[in-house]
Amino acid sequence: MSGGLRHRAPPSPPPSPSPSPSPPPPTATTGADGGSTGGRCEAGRSRLGSWLRGLDPYTAALLGTVLLAALLPTTGGAARVAEHACDLAVGLLFFLYGARLSTRETLAGLRHVRLHGLVLACTFVLFPLLGLATAALTPVPLTEQLRTGLLFLCLVPSTVQSSVALTGAARGNVPAAICAGTYSSLAGLVLTPLLAAWLLGARAALSPDGLTRIGLQLLAPFLAGQLLRPRLAGFLARHKRLLTPVDRGSILLVVHTAFSAAVAQGVWSRTTPTALLGLLAVLLALLAAALAFARLGARFLGLDRESGIAAVLCGSQKSLANGLPMATVLFGPEAGLLVLPLMAYHQLQLIAGTLLAGRWSRAPDGRQQPPTAGDRPDAVHDEALVAVSPDAGDRRGGRSEG
Repeated sequence: MSGGLRHRAPPSPPPSPSPSPSPPPPTATTGADGGSTGGRCEAGRSRLGSWLRGLDPYTAALLGTVLLAALLPTTGGAARVAEHACDLAVGLLFFLYGARLSTRETLAGLRHVRLHGLVLACTFVLFPLLGLATAALTPVPLTEQLRTGLLFLCLVPSTVQSSVALTGAARGNVPAAICAGTYSSLAGLVLTPLLAAWLLGARAALSPDGLTRIGLQLLAPFLAGQLLRPRLAGFLARHKRLLTPVDRGSILLVVHTAFSAAVAQGVWSRTTPTALLGLLAVLLALLAAALAFARLGARFLGLDRESGIAAVLCGSQKSLANGLPMATVLFGPEAGLLVLPLMAYHQLQLIAGTLLAGRWSRAPDGRQQPPTAGDRPDAVHDEALVAVSPDAGDRRGGRSEG
């Protein structure tokens, strides 16, 4: 600047009038908090869509099978054909269970004595006691069929595949989980029918005919699979994905046959929504008690962290793949509503196990090995007795109890 003169900035042009905001669409109303009702509905639909996309296909198939049996139950001659097909499917299931069972891994896991003892105690001592206490003391108005089904749920052995997948995701002792679930399943072949006959009385009495059915449909196919395992192990390992639909299809057939019989007998008309909500509350309490007892038992026995995780996840779970065929053999046409508590508990244990596995996997512990690709939580729905390849224990990391 020169001569003290100051340059003035040219005047800015007058602001152009801003366009008035467009009114909201007539379908979107504004609530008291200023939010859009249409936006909330859209968000709700989005969450529902996300939940449906995340729903496991096998769970969806189970729910669809129950709905199909409720709407279109098999009756008359078709029901008798379905019953015979169901018997064959149960035999095929246990034949495949026996053919998949690795004797080498079963014997190698015997060193985890405290862990296996805790899992067996939870499965065949704690659960039956909780079932008896629940049936006698619960104020929830359950029907007689639901009470019987709740007690039968407490007699079913532990699962293998979901326990193994969850233990791996939680960075626990995977080889010990494989063996713990296997021992529980093997013990359940004998203990579950015996406990059912003892605690359920005439509804599951082991008559000579009942013993024959158990021997022919459960034990004989399982032993035949074990005898033929040296010839079939390689084939089963190579075609595991192709055999998965056989396992699941057999279970779906069992579910449809059982629920069709329940619909034909009119048991659903005697089951109120209050009883179903009460059943859900009882199952949640049962699962919480099992998780707490297994956790305290692992600490009392001095198990290391990895083995404690395996004990909690194996000791609190029940096998849908074992329980459904056993219910069909033990209860026959009455199995329809009796397996409802087992199916509901199966879903609850997967949800709780996945949440716990995620929490434990994030806990800082430098001694843990990272989970392998086969230990993802999304593998927990591959429910089978021992669909584990012979070298699974060599591929997976884990620690022994010491």
